[in-house]
Amino acid sequence: MIIDTHAHINKFEYDNLNEIITKLREYIIINNAINEETNKMVVELANNNPNFYAAVGYHPENIDEITDKNLKILESYLTNPKVVAIGEIGLDYHYRSDNKEEQKELFIKQIELAIKYNKPIIVHSRDAIEDTYNILSQYKIKADIHCFSSSVEMAERFIKLGCLLGIGGTLTFKNNKKTVEVAKRIDLSKILLETDSPYLAPEPLRGTKNDSTNLKYIVSKLAEIKEIDYAVALNILNKNAIEFFNLKGDFDDFQ
Repeated sequence: MIIDTHAHINKFEYDNLNEIITKLREYIIINNAINEETNKMVVELANNNPNFYAAVGYHPENIDEITDKNLKILESYLTNPKVVAIGEIGLDYHYRSDNKEEQKELFIKQIELAIKYNKPIIVHSRDAIEDTYNILSQYKIKADIHCFSSSVEMAERFIKLGCLLGIGGTLTFKNNKKTVEVAKRIDLSKILLETDSPYLAPEPLRGTKNDSTNLKYIVSKLAEIKEIDYAVALNILNKNAIEFFNLKGDFDDFQ
């Protein structure tokens, strides 16, 4: 068993969705949404497939289409036991920085929903790491900093808040010394394994469409960096995900 804590498995990303679902039957997947349509899709997939769970939320790139009505719809999903997080949410100043305050407001509203329903959050932060940190520092909440790409110092600051770091295929990229250094310095108990499928396929498959079957390359790289056996690394990473997403009742036989 391998748990992928961040994927985007939906009909927009995969033309062969049914084939992919069958292919991933032996994997546990936290399937992330970004907008109204994908919220519906990830919940439906989770309801119909025992190995899929849903994270629902509004990505900052979709901020212009989000109203209070959308937030009410989002809230309606949060009593579903297969909805285990709010995500993918956060801040993105890479393409737009003219709406920073609006992005922060949406981020905070979704954090407050997560607190209300005792859900962790999955956080997108691009060119906005300080603002992301400053907002999270105001709340006591379990947060996964998805696709972490900042410095060791920033990683340590987030971990002191109680956050975990999402690490995926970029760890295997030959020129990505920064993430390798983070993986060396940060205890494995603070890392969540992810793919960000269909994006960011690891070496040796970089540039292809990603899926959860490629998690083995990331686990192998983490095991190499930590100088531990693959099985030991995988066991720790799975336990991290089970605890973070409160899945213990679903995996009573997990050791």
